[in-house]
Amino acid sequence: MRYDADHKKRTRDRVLSLAARQVREKGAGSIGVAAIMAEAGLTHGGFYAHFESKDVFLEAVVERMLDESPVKMLDGGGMGDPARMLRDFVDYYLSAGHRDTLTSGCPLPFLASEARRLGKGLSLRLARGVARMTVLVAGHLRAMRHPNPDGTATSCVSEIIGAMVLSRAEPDLERSDTILQASRISVVRRLGLDPKQ
Repeated sequence: MRYDADHKKRTRDRVLSLAARQVREKGAGSIGVAAIMAEAGLTHGGFYAHFESKDVFLEAVVERMLDESPVKMLDGGGMGDPARMLRDFVDYYLSAGHRDTLTSGCPLPFLASEARRLGKGLSLRLARGVARMTVLVAGHLRAMRHPNPDGTATSCVSEIIGAMVLSRAEPDLERSDTILQASRISVVRRLGLDPKQ
């Protein structure tokens, strides 16, 4: 049976979505191609109709995760209030809901600690994800006439990713919530946003 290009794209998208969920649940190093293909209703051999290798596959999975990440909240195409967009982004990123999800959310806290073990291609994609987030935050700060948009964006992006990693690692829910709340207050202040909103 011959399938059209749309069928192949839909199948590839389904495989990438399943893999993204598995990466969030188990980590990129534990991803099992055979298990993902079986869950998608495909044979292991069918994998190579979509991806040249496991490395290429993992890179595509990370790209998918980055495309679907909360950073898209910052990409208003020059439209909207920059302070409101930054506040909405920080409030969501440092929320208990974002911390607790295993099916969506930013891949950077999930994958940052694994990056060096997963190969240069994957590390470069993660670095581009951090760079994109930083550039978007800096752009909004520039629009707000912040005195140090690049340095502040770099430090705030580093803090929110680090805070999310630590809040997920903390087994005590109250302490985990405190990490998120303290970081949110710190980042909001440094970004020059209204702490009362």
